[in-house]
Amino acid sequence: MDHVPALDENLKKVVGPPTAKVMADHLDLHTVGDLLHHYPRRYAERGELTTLADLPLDEHVTVVAQVSDARVHTFNAGRGKRLEVTITDGSGSLRLVFFGRGVHKPHQDLQPGTRAMFAGKVSVFNHRLQLAHPAYQLLRGDGAEDVSSWAGALIPLYPATAKLESWKIAKAVDAVLPSADEALDPLPDALREGRGLLPLPEALRKIHRPQSQADVAQARARLKWDEAFVLQVALARRRHAEGQLSAVPRRPAPDGLLTAFDARLPFTLTEGQQKVSREIFDDLATDHPMHRLLQGEVGSGKTMVALRAMLAVVDSGGQAAMLAPTEVLAQQHHRSITEMMGDLADGGTLGAPEHATKVVLLTGSMTAAARRKALLDLATGEAGIVIGTHALIEDTVQFHELGLVVVDEQHRFGVEQRDALRAKGHTKEEARTPHLLVMTATPIPRTVAMTVFGDLETSVLDQLPAGRSPISTHVVPAQDKPHFLARAWERVREEVENGHQAYVVCPRIGDEEEGGTKGTKKKAADEGDRRPPLAVLEVAEQLAAGPLAGLRIEVLHGRMAPDDKDDVMRRFAAGEVDVLVATTVIEVGVNVPNATAMVIMDADRFGVSQLHQLRGRVGRGSAPGLCLLVTDMPEAAPARARLGAVAATLDGFELSRIDLEQRREGDVLGQAQSGVRSSLRMLAVIEDEEIIAEAREEATRTVAEDPDLAGLPALRTALDALLDEEREQYLDKG
Repeated sequence: MDHVPALDENLKKVVGPPTAKVMADHLDLHTVGDLLHHYPRRYAERGELTTLADLPLDEHVTVVAQVSDARVHTFNAGRGKRLEVTITDGSGSLRLVFFGRGVHKPHQDLQPGTRAMFAGKVSVFNHRLQLAHPAYQLLRGDGAEDVSSWAGALIPLYPATAKLESWKIAKAVDAVLPSADEALDPLPDALREGRGLLPLPEALRKIHRPQSQADVAQARARLKWDEAFVLQVALARRRHAEGQLSAVPRRPAPDGLLTAFDARLPFTLTEGQQKVSREIFDDLATDHPMHRLLQGEVGSGKTMVALRAMLAVVDSGGQAAMLAPTEVLAQQHHRSITEMMGDLADGGTLGAPEHATKVVLLTGSMTAAARRKALLDLATGEAGIVIGTHALIEDTVQFHELGLVVVDEQHRFGVEQRDALRAKGHTKEEARTPHLLVMTATPIPRTVAMTVFGDLETSVLDQLPAGRSPISTHVVPAQDKPHFLARAWERVREEVENGHQAYVVCPRIGDEEEGGTKGTKKKAADEGDRRPPLAVLEVAEQLAAGPLAGLRIEVLHGRMAPDDKDDVMRRFAAGEVDVLVATTVIEVGVNVPNATAMVIMDADRFGVSQLHQLRGRVGRGSAPGLCLLVTDMPEAAPARARLGAVAATLDGFELSRIDLEQRREGDVLGQAQSGVRSSLRMLAVIEDEEIIAEAREEATRTVAEDPDLAGLPALRTALDALLDEEREQYLDKG
């Protein structure tokens, strides 16, 4: 080839504008470098027949198989023609259909015994899987279509799209493969040689055009290391920078507020709570900011641990702010914290105990007068603790001396929001950064913690406090066994008759405005003939008129006025409501010990971790909890297997692992959190735990020796390319 395109060259110049547009729009590939990092999903061996048994419905697939039968059928008195081709792998078969004028060429090409690659969207007709009008590439070694000209012994099958088949992507890769020699190697030579890893250009050639499975294994090992190492370097640099910041050491005063609070506790902290509290207090006592993630099972007592940390900071003359993702949760935290503290939260009032402080709430829906009072209490230092929503971040909010920021359910917040709140802790004299405690009730496997939260020290609470009751979970197949659903409502009625309360959770509100309705219609269309998700307002009405007639039923959802939401939650907590029909607004933090039953409608439409979170709202008192997962999905559906996994275990860490394994390969950083596409194309966070752990050690060592990577320009370039500016910000502030 005369011209070897540069890695940053636009694909338009290499593959032509029409193909480049499809690659950009559908595969997010824009440059030669992007295409070189678009790796084959798997490989078919020449002569090998691909398994057809496990094809995913409604997905675009590429298969290698052999034609076993081909027949033309006529209809409309001979005016219409349909070609049906059966392809096989020896253990299963798949039907291909071609209609009308598109019949003649495939009928010539696809004779029994012919082997080819077929690409199309898997659909169902008459209870059989099929590909309608698939694109195909014959594998017969007769010149232009000889697969060996671009695949050697193995055929690479690329993640493709309906508008661009795998073999066309393979030919485009051929055009840019010589550019692999220009790829800068981000791994330090000593690291690469010490671990016996291929140089990057060789790894790129072998991943795209392997001669053997050994080539594939070598290339994958190398490319996984690139991704793990570059990501861990970004996190190690963050940890290093965090260690350079200064903070005010915060130690609880002897016989101060924390001591007074602990003396009143009607129970003993669990061993886990005591251990995690020690870790947090050790961090708070240092002169650089704590940066800690507290992850704990639903109901493991994270709020108690966070409150004790906040009291320690108040003891030392500072203020603590807790940021909650919703008004419902902020109000719930405010209510439970003031209840736990009793008159120790009455600071500034007549007759309050000596060490008392004021605990204020700050949300967007407060009256102007209440808001002014709260802002004044924060600015003067009268309030030692504030609990609030995004309203805490606004410019008008000034602290007297912010010493600790607690972020609850951190995945609900953007980077800028967390950063803006921490910035309010800079004192007038010098920039002192507040300590940071991030909490999540979503258990995170160790590898994900090392990857997503690699710049945070991690504490885990996995013990439930005494007095918590077990929760039994059952799948209710409403379509297959309608009498199971009838029995579910009987169980809810029984719980209420025994003096308890229940939740019913639905995926949708049901009062969607025009925009929302359009979205719902589109979603329903995307899901084929599936009905729209069940809605809170409709289900509440049906229950009140039907199986739960006579019970006190209320609704709760995100579009209600804040005062109305708080009123409903207060009355539910007080036992004035029997059944609360709600959206996932109750998913985190809502604590009503008397609620013992939960029915989750259309449970298959929720993720595994979300179901586990929701279930954690029951069984919070002394009576056992019951969670019923209602679904219309047939027994063989993958969604039913997911629900079965939730019913089978209460171990959130095990469920988070299952959740991760079932998701497609993608970005563990989460597009919602970072706003940019995945940099992880090869690394699998569950399977590659060892590589991630080793890469973390190597990255920490590399950054300690050369924080600015001055001696490693190729690594710096890879960091800029893989972690573009937006992602760097996410990692910096996360």
